[in-house]
Amino acid sequence: MESFFLPIQINPPAERIRYQQKILLTGSCFTEHIGNWLEDVKFDVLQNPNGILFDTLSVAGSLVSYVEGRQYQKGDLFFLNDLWQSWKHHGLFSDTSQQRCLEKINESQSAAHEFLKKSDWLIITLGSAFSYTLKENQMPVANCHRAPSDWFTKTLLSIEDMLAVFDETLHRLFQFNPALRIIFTVSPVRHIRDGVIENNRSKARLIEMVHHFANKFDRIYYFPAYELVIDVLRDYRFFDKDLVHPNYQATDFVLDNFMQHYVESSSRAIADEVKKIKTAYRHRALHPDTEAHKRFLNEYLLKTKVQAEKYPFLDFKKEIDHFSSWP
Repeated sequence: MESFFLPIQINPPAERIRYQQKILLTGSCFTEHIGNWLEDVKFDVLQNPNGILFDTLSVAGSLVSYVEGRQYQKGDLFFLNDLWQSWKHHGLFSDTSQQRCLEKINESQSAAHEFLKKSDWLIITLGSAFSYTLKENQMPVANCHRAPSDWFTKTLLSIEDMLAVFDETLHRLFQFNPALRIIFTVSPVRHIRDGVIENNRSKARLIEMVHHFANKFDRIYYFPAYELVIDVLRDYRFFDKDLVHPNYQATDFVLDNFMQHYVESSSRAIADEVKKIKTAYRHRALHPDTEAHKRFLNEYLLKTKVQAEKYPFLDFKKEIDHFSSWP
């Protein structure tokens, strides 16, 4: 079967990810595929404190803001389309109330600052080398929030510009947390609005920048999510109907490779057990009052209690409560 795929060399880090380590993830929407999976099997993760970010300037700026513990002020917000919003944050933080918007942003900033201080791993997924800046003040924005397109200037950043910005960011990160290790990925999601050729130029610049830092620092690694989808699978069967986003099969393939090469074997074994419990937890019985369903719940209650005792650093309270809830 392997003859149907191009071979790919994935070099794992000397010390791989394990349970009881903290993992901060930031970047494009593909970040959440990795982060949601890790969170689901109970790794200690914090995802996208600014919401989804695509371009290098936004990702770098957000990381510096976590290092500094920046707190946003009312003057950092703007009102558009009946919502208070931030140019540095995803629409997830927007709100009809200025105060609530500000509170959500600053609570997330504080949480990111404290989490990053103790993080063992930072996973950064870059989506695009295109950057948008406000014409009125040349400020880079992370999200255009459906503002008129003539408010912005769109620029394909040069490799040199991205290297300069991220070099400073990485040094700030390592000063703030000397134990931090970083995994870069490039999102396999095609930014087709930029155009096919432009998207490829953008991805190529991101890959070149990331490899520069992986070669420069012995604690920075590159996980080839982009190549696994584009070069190994390389078939539109592995994309959703929009032909842009990788589908479930493709994402699962990438995650399998990530677990195999970047997570230590004992933690992978624990994750497999947790996954079985989570699958049972999500099962919704058609006939919940039957003796068969009660036996099912009791069986997984016992299994979950065994795992909770075996791995006290994992929180199974939600699952135990669920399996204990038969009539």
